[in-house]
Amino acid sequence: MKLGIVGMPNVGKSTLFNAITNAGAESANYPFCTIDPNVGVVAVPDSRLDVLAEMYHPEKYTPAVIEFVDIAGLVKGASKGEGLGNKFLSHIRECDAIIHVVRCFEDSNIIHVDGSVDPMRDLETINMELIFSDLEMLERRIDRVRKALKGDKTLGAELELLERVYAALGEGKNARSLDYTEDELAILQDCQLLSMKPVIYAANIGEDEIGSDMSGNEGYQKLKAYAESEKSQIMPICAGIEAEIAQLDGEEKTEFLNDLGIAESGLDRLIKASYALLGLISYLTAGPKEVRAWTITKGTKAPQAAGKIHSDFERGFIRAEVIGFDELVACGTMAAAKEKGLIRSEGKDYVIKDGDIVLFRFNV
Repeated sequence: MKLGIVGMPNVGKSTLFNAITNAGAESANYPFCTIDPNVGVVAVPDSRLDVLAEMYHPEKYTPAVIEFVDIAGLVKGASKGEGLGNKFLSHIRECDAIIHVVRCFEDSNIIHVDGSVDPMRDLETINMELIFSDLEMLERRIDRVRKALKGDKTLGAELELLERVYAALGEGKNARSLDYTEDELAILQDCQLLSMKPVIYAANIGEDEIGSDMSGNEGYQKLKAYAESEKSQIMPICAGIEAEIAQLDGEEKTEFLNDLGIAESGLDRLIKASYALLGLISYLTAGPKEVRAWTITKGTKAPQAAGKIHSDFERGFIRAEVIGFDELVACGTMAAAKEKGLIRSEGKDYVIKDGDIVLFRFNV
């Protein structure tokens, strides 16, 4: 669960990363102030855990977490090594998804590496560098498969797929913009294509635009149209303000958000969206010892979900005792839920749902 924060130099990547993780990555008004990727682990906001904590007063409170990597600014020519580009591209390859920060605000005090603010130009610069890197990788892969095809005719379908993706990349399209079968996705997973990774575009906007409909920001509107065309998410966020919000907690934070006229911080929305982007959900366990969110992939069955806690739970799985979070809250207590017969006994084929509160029964 690793997300790479990418973008041109000086678009607000490290400011956003600092706000997300409070990790204090160096943030300065010049390119390449981030050389080695800064890594921060952050809790996924989940108000359900707060409710369970009030109910149980547990010794431990453990939310789900997600990892963010602040990757140094990419520039034109990165795929050929410009601006230490190859090193940075390899950092992106290790991530599961991308948060692509695009500057959508004007500020004469913050220099832009290309001399002016143009969201679509910046987006195209980054996208093309990822595509160029993918083309290079696919060339080598296609060459190997062609040679192997002489002795193994079953590789024909793989070669056809790789050539189709290569042709699309050559037209400037991202690999993720194409449609694939499950078998094709399995083949491409091994390729680790950069332009295949799911992406959220974080549009870094000005302070005066927070809470607005962004209709007056032409750059943002073009960026939004592009994101929608490739079925990606876009989220307006003001990195500078988010850094301020990240320093607050409790009533101070609530008061500040109210003053801004927003219900939750952009970071909370971004973290939740990132979690969902990776196809992740949380099931919950609750008791006086610990209230905890466990991260699983959507569609996971009960025994495999149990294995997240301990391999013995999966190996000796008997059943899962399950109640939905909303059902428990409506009852007030677990005892009341039992009296009403709302705790279900589920077997090996049960698919865990987001927000399920689960007690696993096992025997080894």
